[in-house]
Amino acid sequence: MKATSKELATTVCKALADKRGKDIVTLYVREKTDLCDYFVIASGSNAPQIRAMGERVEELVEKELGLVPTRTEGVRDGRWAVVDYGDVIVHIFNDETRLFYHLERLWTDGGNLEVFNEKTGEIEAKKTSDQ
Repeated sequence: MKATSKELATTVCKALADKRGKDIVTLYVREKTDLCDYFVIASGSNAPQIRAMGERVEELVEKELGLVPTRTEGVRDGRWAVVDYGDVIVHIFNDETRLFYHLERLWTDGGNLEVFNEKTGEIEAKKTSDQ
């Protein structure tokens, strides 16, 4: 059975949390672009952590859902890693790069910003200042 994009995004969030990713959010962008259904965005403190987060995403998604990314970029660089699963695109930033690009501000509109709750293991809606 094929995983839904929300199940994929949730698994990605779990993987990021496993490696202590910070500020894990998802943006539901399906109505805004044909690119994907979700962006998952997280921060890491340094290049080794960002690499570990990207590797953990690939490992857990393949183990739990049997999926491999269509492409990855920047995982070895450690400033901004992208892991692309088609329906879900994962962005892992260092703090400075995340602040500079601020994808949340570019793509957040209405109620599409969600956060990962590590206690429940679920993605939940988050109120934004625009709401």
